[in-house]
Amino acid sequence: MKPRLHIHAGRLIDPANGLDTLADLYVADGVVVSVGSAPGGFQADQVIDASGLIVCPGLVDLRAKLREPGEEHKATIASETLAAARAGITTLCCPPDTTPVIDTPAVARLIMERARHCAYSRVLPLGALTRGLDGQQLCEMAMLAEAGCCGVSNDRRPLANLLVLRRAMEYAATFGLTVFFHPQEFSLVDGGCAHGGAVATRLGLPGVPTSAETVAVAGILELVAELGVRTHFCLLSTARAAQLIARAQHDGLPVTADVSAHLHLTEHEILDFDVQCHVQPPLRTLRDRDGLRHWLQQGAIAAICSDHQPHESDAKLAPFAATASGISALETLLPLSLRLVDEGLFSLSDMIARLTCQPAEIVQCGGGNLAAGKVADICLFAEKKYWTVSENSLVSQGKNTPFLDWEMQGQVIMTILAGEQVYVREESP
Repeated sequence: MKPRLHIHAGRLIDPANGLDTLADLYVADGVVVSVGSAPGGFQADQVIDASGLIVCPGLVDLRAKLREPGEEHKATIASETLAAARAGITTLCCPPDTTPVIDTPAVARLIMERARHCAYSRVLPLGALTRGLDGQQLCEMAMLAEAGCCGVSNDRRPLANLLVLRRAMEYAATFGLTVFFHPQEFSLVDGGCAHGGAVATRLGLPGVPTSAETVAVAGILELVAELGVRTHFCLLSTARAAQLIARAQHDGLPVTADVSAHLHLTEHEILDFDVQCHVQPPLRTLRDRDGLRHWLQQGAIAAICSDHQPHESDAKLAPFAATASGISALETLLPLSLRLVDEGLFSLSDMIARLTCQPAEIVQCGGGNLAAGKVADICLFAEKKYWTVSENSLVSQGKNTPFLDWEMQGQVIMTILAGEQVYVREESP
């Protein structure tokens, strides 16, 4: 039997149900049993004092590389799900580019079983769109969905041609699957590692033009209009791409999008060849950053994700273009999102929606909701608690982040997964 919990006197923010109020929450057998007042005969095994804390659904992260199986020297499912619990994240979506690739039900089940064994957070794998992500032969998508995959994707790997893309989308549409795209026209990327603009030119780095993303988005949208397949665009980096998606949504197409939490960085961060800012898609212009914030504010971009990519230290010890791209980002997801609230872009409730119910709806996982009868995935955090990012403060095995020494606002105090406390912050002496 899981403990019966009474979470007392917290500010309950549950955007899925339009709640933002001081209220008690009652949990039994791993599910929420009541909001506000205790159900008849309820006797709590533990009363949690949430005075001064925000109580919200557990966060849902649409993109986090866990590195297992295949790259355990970078990170493991155990280390990264523990980092997720520390960050208030109860559900993670992992891409299919593991070794072996998630192109069979056996690999998908292996990842989910290892996550269940660790018991820190729930892991939903994305199945591969093509076998081995080679861009040619389609996977058995229906079998991957039956095994627990929340959608299909070819990650950042190119497809052989537009015919393969069309057939993949037809197959996915037949079974009602969501296709996750990283929109890139690979012939335009051509080995680029920075935004194709003045900064890359000054540094002598190969650039990735804005059109590499917008051309891909436009082509995919044409196929969505024809086939009606549910489509999600991952990690938008340009304002123009977001505008195209907003127009498609206005026209009724079943498309959604997310953006990484790195909305505080631009191409200028790489002026000193800072390898911690080597990401794909690359950091772009201030105008793009502000445009993405605008479309996030307007709702065309539904979710904020971490795009967590932990690396060993050696992966960043090379000239900029030769380093591995990516940031270890689970533990900065909530604080960086809270900065957007401080800057006046959102209310706290709207920001939490982009971290909980809206990404949960995209992967159709049933989370992000604290109504009675829903699974008790809960995050308790102190909105005005400050902490400094350091290698010692990060639980993730990857310490690669440009935010080292940044002071962050917002600290998770407790994370509850299906009624079990999987993380409780211990105060420093």
